[in-house]
Amino acid sequence: MRDALGWIEEQEPALCRRIAAWAEISSGTFDRDGIHELGESVEALAAPLCDRVERVPLAPFETVDDDGTRVSTPLGDAWIYRRRPDAARQVLLAVHLDTVFGVDHPFRAVTGPVTDDPELPGRRILRGPGVCDAKGGLALLWAALEAFERERPDDATGWTVLLNPDEEIGSPGSAPLLAAEAQDADFGLVFEPALPDGALAGARKGSGNFQLVARGRAAHVGRAFDEGRSAIHTLAALVHRLAVYGAETPGVIANVGFLRGGGAVNVVADFAIARCNVGVDDAEAQTRVETLLAAWCAEAGARDGVEVELHGGFASPPKPLAPGARQILDALTRCAEPLGIAIETRDTGGVCDGNKLAAAGLPNVDTMGPVGGNIHSEREYLDLDSLVPRAQLVASLLLGFARGSLELPRRQRKR
Repeated sequence: MRDALGWIEEQEPALCRRIAAWAEISSGTFDRDGIHELGESVEALAAPLCDRVERVPLAPFETVDDDGTRVSTPLGDAWIYRRRPDAARQVLLAVHLDTVFGVDHPFRAVTGPVTDDPELPGRRILRGPGVCDAKGGLALLWAALEAFERERPDDATGWTVLLNPDEEIGSPGSAPLLAAEAQDADFGLVFEPALPDGALAGARKGSGNFQLVARGRAAHVGRAFDEGRSAIHTLAALVHRLAVYGAETPGVIANVGFLRGGGAVNVVADFAIARCNVGVDDAEAQTRVETLLAAWCAEAGARDGVEVELHGGFASPPKPLAPGARQILDALTRCAEPLGIAIETRDTGGVCDGNKLAAAGLPNVDTMGPVGGNIHSEREYLDLDSLVPRAQLVASLLLGFARGSLELPRRQRKR
């Protein structure tokens, strides 16, 4: 195993260069050209490791715009890489190509490596859009797989890599791919960044995005106020009800992130829209929120004479720390000890594709990427000193699985 781990140590300069180059490719979720440029760059690197490469077009993203109109937005392609797909043991590795930074976002420059950053003095870091979430994980994944292929003991272990272009909006187009690939693996690893202190995510909340669209009737405020039906008044009462429910219900987070409607103040508003996110701890709470929102919208329409449409739902179900995930974490702990890595877990309110894989029945750990922080902001950074140890950790786990020296989940696969 030392040969594989030593090879990873030698790759650190190349890893740094690769991450910086990929971060300079704009790949916001709706930048299809950037997504495809990045995907093709990855394919040029990764295809020689694989038996088969599949490029999969996705269905468009369906939502409502700020005027309450249904819109359809094209998404980029997904890539699936397979090695020994008929082997008895199978691992699924996944990470996303997209970032939250659109093509016109001002955060474009990559800076570093530096050790004199005032926020993180003495740490060797790289800053740039997506360096941590998740282009660092993307580079780390392939380094670990190449090291594994250099030392794998036999042909009894295969792997699949799924790279999707839409994780930052909840993976609406790639969700069917994630669910399907989950059926063919014994366990999964997702290369979202580790938490800023290096901890791995334990349990994750479920997350739902909802759009509330209210349509009332306009009227002159002075002459015919009672003839109007205010969409704003109705929607304000609804979002207040949701906010109070979130504040008073343990394990529920409710946030209204966008509210728009109306126009002139002497006109009863005939339109309003709100966009909300709700996080929940378990499936029971998810069902309760879905039921309550539907009932509240129906009640509001009946009471106020305002039509209220409810769009959206829970794209990411809750992910408790299940026995299979604990088994993977135990194996990671064994692998980490000789590398000098401490494996700690912490529950988090964030969601990722690991939620979907777990809901499809696949045990997984979903923060196998490098250490970094300030993700989704113009201060995003990657701790470069975490790249080699984390890639070695993944390679060690895969080699232990292939050799049968680690207790890892084995499943009755469905395909």
